[in-house]
Amino acid sequence: MNKIKILLVSFVMLMVLPFAAVAGDYVIGEGDGLDIAVWGVKELSFPARVRPDGKITVPGLGDIHASGSTPAALQAQLTVRLKELVKNPIVTVTVREITNSKVYIFGGGINSGVYDLNRRTTLLQLLCSLGTPAAGSSPAAKSADYKRAYVLRSGKKIKENFYNLFVKGDTAEDIIIESGDSLFVPQLLDRNVYVLGAVNASKAIEYREGMTVMEAILEAGGFTKYADQNDIVIRRKNDGKDSTLTVKAKKLLNNGDLTQNVQLKAGDYILVMESFF
Repeated sequence: MNKIKILLVSFVMLMVLPFAAVAGDYVIGEGDGLDIAVWGVKELSFPARVRPDGKITVPGLGDIHASGSTPAALQAQLTVRLKELVKNPIVTVTVREITNSKVYIFGGGINSGVYDLNRRTTLLQLLCSLGTPAAGSSPAAKSADYKRAYVLRSGKKIKENFYNLFVKGDTAEDIIIESGDSLFVPQLLDRNVYVLGAVNASKAIEYREGMTVMEAILEAGGFTKYADQNDIVIRRKNDGKDSTLTVKAKKLLNNGDLTQNVQLKAGDYILVMESFF
């Protein structure tokens, strides 16, 4: 008889717990709808809504704290407490409705809003599901600064720089998103590099990953006959601070010194000085 009872309970659990089967580590929160069932005790089978104080009311037991527990943990807690009322209670807890599990998305690089986290979701999956930026019609990948993006959890940055994950496809950097996480993706404010001075066509050039100073100068028409190829300055902002890099192109062109072919960053200004001789 006991074996038959166990088999029946197992079958019922498979039928009524589709959510638990795919998200057993889900954490119950305020506002969630639960179904509590005690096998063979109709009076102790009831729906419950988790109140703002994190509790539910169980007939015969009173208030039980549910928020912050997984369905399995709450089920274990109720099994112990219900022994006061029922001999060897068999308890199931089903999450019927999720209202608490949300992710908060902000920043100028993507559409800001609140994302309902109703299934197991990774950072990559979340990024793929987001639309275009709030302003402009270009794709998010064109204006989002993934290198300065981060995930905030309980006030701490747990993941910074999404570039390798989302742009280069390094899935080893993927993480599981949890309820209450905040995702910040700023707008890439300047996607150009600027070439000025003794070049044939001073211009702004759209930045490309891996672009070098000589590539930018060639796109600006190359050096004029008055250019001092050993007097090239790159002006750059790092975390709001100005920095200056010097380039001696003759060492690159005549001696093959590749260290002079500096990789650029978006927003760089390249100034080619004129020679006085």
